[in-house]
Amino acid sequence: MSSPTAPSPTSPLTALVNVGPAVGRTFATIGLETVGDLAGRDPVEVFGALCAAAGTDLDPCLLDTVRSAVDQADGEPARPWWTYSAERKAASR
Repeated sequence: MSSPTAPSPTSPLTALVNVGPAVGRTFATIGLETVGDLAGRDPVEVFGALCAAAGTDLDPCLLDTVRSAVDQADGEPARPWWTYSAERKAASR
């Protein structure tokens, strides 16, 4: 069995694990549409921009998804978004 190929910088964000069409549309509200657009970004800043664009505080689980997506855009292996939840919760204690 071959290992999955990492998405290219020109791939749509929906090529990333944990980013489906709805999250892809959410990223697009702040101009992020490709893997390259997300690479090198600070996940907390991206999440803050998403909240500002929505005009409300968004579910913190979306921050976990953003962290996962940024890590993948930066070449890290894909992990389920919920693995980031424990890290976020531990950091907030």
